[in-house]
Amino acid sequence: MHMSTSIRVSDETKAKLARLKRENESWDEFLDRLANQGSGMTAGAWNGTDKAEPAREAIKRSRESFQR
Repeated sequence: MHMSTSIRVSDETKAKLARLKRENESWDEFLDRLANQGSGMTAGAWNGTDKAEPAREAIKRSRESFQR
């Protein structure tokens, strides 16, 4: 049995989410994908290089801009 739930979000939040949603995916598929992403990206791939710190800063800025 498939049940439906409504989630209230502001227009601003919906616009932010819509920018992340892929064109061919339903809102349910998008939210499932988002929920399953875990902790997300880290700068670990650049550890030991001169690119690690700039990568960490870029990730931090990206996360902060999404939280606004």
